[in-house]
This record gives sequence, C-alpha cells and structure tokens, in this order.
Amino acid sequence: MDSFSYSSMKSMVIQARGSLNSRLSEFEPLLLLLAPLLTLFLAQIIGSVFGVVHDKGLKACLVGFIMGFLKMIPGVQNYIDAEKQKVVDQLQSGSSSKKKNRAEVLPVKGLGVEVLEKMEIEKRNDAIWQGKCSGTVYIGGGESEGHFALINQACSMFAHTNPLHIDVFQSVVRFESEVVAMTAALLGSKETVSGGQICGNMTSGGTESIVLAVKSSRDYMKYKKGITRPEMIIPESGHSAYDKAAQYFNIKLWRVPVDKEFRADVKAIRRHINRNTIMIVGSAPGFPHGIIDPIEELGQLALSYGICFHVDLCLGGFVLPFARKLGYQIPAFDFSVQGVTSISVDVHKYGLAPKGTSTVLYRNHEIRKHQFVAVTEWSGGLYVSPTIAGSRPGSLVAGAWAAMMSLGEEGYLQNTSKIMEASKRLEEGVREIHELFVIGKPDMTIVAFGSKALDIFEVNDIMSSKGWHLNALQRPNSIHICITLQHVPVVDDFLRDLREAVETVKANPGPITGGLAPIYGAAGKMPDRGMVNELLVSFMDSQY
Repeated sequence: MDSFSYSSMKSMVIQARGSLNSRLSEFEPLLLLLAPLLTLFLAQIIGSVFGVVHDKGLKACLVGFIMGFLKMIPGVQNYIDAEKQKVVDQLQSGSSSKKKNRAEVLPVKGLGVEVLEKMEIEKRNDAIWQGKCSGTVYIGGGESEGHFALINQACSMFAHTNPLHIDVFQSVVRFESEVVAMTAALLGSKETVSGGQICGNMTSGGTESIVLAVKSSRDYMKYKKGITRPEMIIPESGHSAYDKAAQYFNIKLWRVPVDKEFRADVKAIRRHINRNTIMIVGSAPGFPHGIIDPIEELGQLALSYGICFHVDLCLGGFVLPFARKLGYQIPAFDFSVQGVTSISVDVHKYGLAPKGTSTVLYRNHEIRKHQFVAVTEWSGGLYVSPTIAGSRPGSLVAGAWAAMMSLGEEGYLQNTSKIMEASKRLEEGVREIHELFVIGKPDMTIVAFGSKALDIFEVNDIMSSKGWHLNALQRPNSIHICITLQHVPVVDDFLRDLREAVETVKANPGPITGGLAPIYGAAGKMPDRGMVNELLVSFMDSQY
C-alpha cells in the first residue's frame, strides 16, 4: 500500500513538472529570470507604502502626496516660499532689525570694564519678566537681593571650575553628588521599595536629562533584549524633548492621544507596545496642562512587558513632594512606584537654582552605566564622560548646591505653600470668567484655559499687549500660565487683565495689528504639518 502511494505521488509530480515546463517554455528565459526580481521589488515598494501609512496615518500621507504634487506645478513652490517668508517675517516681530547692529568682529581695542556698562544697556532691551512671564523665572524678588543674590555669589565663587577635572575641582564634584543624592531622597530613594541604588548626574536642563534617559534606556534594552530597531511611546502631552531624542538616536516615536481628563491613556499606550518597544513615558505633571499622568498604572504596564519607564518630573520634582507634606492630594509619582526606571528633575525651576541645572536619576547602576561614553583607543588617553557635555560649568553646580542647602526643607515647604495657593486662586478666577474654560483638573502650578466663545489666541495677543508672556497651546487651542514665586503678588492683576482682554475681544473680534493670533490659528488648522515644520525651522534659522 505504501509502495503504491509513493509511486502514484511520484507519477503526479513528474506529470505536473512536465505540464509546468511546457507552459513556461512559451516565455522568454530573461522574462522568467526578471519576474521574481520585479515581484520582490514591487513587494518592497508596497511594504514601504503601507509602513509609511501605518506610521503617519492615511490622512497625513494623502495630504503629503497632494502637496508634493502641487509643488511640482511651475510657480507653486515659489508662491509657497513667498507666503512662508511673510509668516516668518511676522513671527520675527522686528528681530531682524536688531541683528543689524550686532558685533560681528572683535573690537580692535578691548572695552575692559566698560563692557559691563554695555551689557547693562543691552539688558534693558529684555522684556519685563518680573511677575509677567509664564514660568521662565522661578525665584521671587529682584536680582540683587535675597536668594537671587545668594546664588549669584555662589556661582561667581566657582566660575573657573569644571567638574570634568575631578582630581582638581573636588569641591564641585562633591556638590554634584550631593545635589543628586538630596534630589533622589525627595523622590523615594530612602524607601525600601526603591531598591537602595538610586543614582544619577546633573545636566544642563530638562531636555538633556530626558535625552540621556532615552539614550540609556535604548542601550539598556539593546543589552537586555537585543532590540536593534527601538521604539518608544509617549502621550501627546509629553515634552518635545522626546522628539529631539528620537531624532538624535534614531528611535521610532509613537505619540498617542490622552484621555478625556488629559492624562496619559494607558490602554492606548498598551496597544502600541510591541517587541521593539524600549520605553514608555509619563509626566508629573505634563507641561501643557499641569496634570499628572497615571504613573502607577504606567509602572505596572512597564513591569508586565519588561520595558523602561521614564517619568518627567522636570516641573514637579521640587513641588510635589512638599505639596504632599502640606496635605494636597498628590498621586504616586516617584521611585516608590514599581516599574519606574528613570526620572528627570529640573533644579533650575522650583528648586530655585541658577539656569542650566537639572538632574537625571536611575533606579540602579545597571541602567545608568549605559548613559556613559568610554573611549579606550584615543591617542589623547583614556576618556570617559557621564553626560553629553564634556566640560561643564562648575559654577552652576555650585549654585544649585547653594540653593538647596540655603533653603532646606522648611524653605521649600514655605515656597510650595505660596505657589500652590496662588495657583488655586488663579484657577478659580479663570473659572469665574464665563467665556473661558480650564482644561482638565490641574494638579500643580499650571493653569491652561481655552474658549468656545472667542478666539483664545486673540485673547493672548491682548494679554501680550499688556506685558504678559503666556504659552500658546494646541489640541485644543488654549494658553497657559505656569505660576512661580514671581506671580504670588500679582494674581489679582493677572485676573483683572485677563477679564479685560476677554471683554476687548468680545467687543472687537478679529486679530489686532501685529498680533500672532492668525498665525497660531492657521498653524492649528493647516493639514500639511510638514509646512508648519518648515515655518518653525525657517523662523529659528533667521534668529542667528
């Protein structure tokens, strides 16, 4: 029986082969050779198209295709470039005229101490920031008094130092390690659940802290899981520093929508996790709306998939621990949450340190070691560097240490009480303006608000004319103010000006001359995001 089946099968195969050879004999041998190659090439093209559609979405791809086709029509590209330049010129708001008087060569004879007088003159051209800017300056009072004067003096004492030379400037090396240790202690390093290995470094700001955390997570996951095509997932409220890191380190970035409360949508993030995912991200709070993401749920998600989880505490690191001690209901946000592998914390915000100071922290040394760059084959000797910068200003490290040591826990508690109370007063005042609505339920010191009755960007332009510098947001169109110690005495002034701005726009709807409302509005509605990208790049390119 088995022999009969084998013979029958062999006969069928021979017959099929003969039939196939007969059919193929009708075709040119070259065509038979090229057909598989052309099929493979076509398959790759189709795969690439589907990949782009999957990454960018069908709508964005169609818009990009249509715009690309239109730009091929003679004259269209020139028209677009001309219109783009008009927008850039309006965004510059006169900055090009200021460039005409800039120094482009060294003076033949040095100015000596007279340079200080020239600097004072230039400084007068800066905007009035005392109590008028969203965020920006977090220390209260004037530059020549109190805490301002203290950190300025601390910085000047160590202006010549560089922590790269650890054997020479042992003082600033010690300051850095203590700033990191004290910051980590605020964020759960002393709790048993943290594992007792929290470590980190100081950086130049929140962006570098985030970029380093992303780089370390990428390399750690490559070492641990062999991931060579890394991807990370962030809520659309996540800071733009993640986009920068994704571009720098060739990481696929997925931005997913937030939920109805403007918090990270855990289910949406879960749907995007795959075998190439290296990390997910949460913020405490997010920069746009001052709302804390569900850190505990995200931590459990990261644990279940064995991936990294970074928490952006750049804004909240020196507020949330003290707000909790003051009795505010603050959800879990630090290393006490299982699954959190790294945290970024700015000391130059609510830590009241000099600008250019932040920290990046890791749960353990196994992760942190992937942050370092070590070079063994350089003729200049053995080299190892902990952060992106080689040489770093020891003056800023010293200033941060001085800020933390001079204020102490009591000082931060007092400051937090002031800014949290001011934030709640301001939020209540905005809610009382019927034409406005507050976005979500702010957890901290940011109040974002929009309007369904009028153009919120026109309101922003009126506020700008009154000297206020607020942040314009999108999705939804809105503006926000980040409350600092500078705002504590001027909350009532802000609310009065805001009410007047709303009434002005109600009575005279339409953009004011020189205002940026039309540009913000157009950018929000413009379907071709590539063109918005070009506008931003052209604007930045024109500034220097």
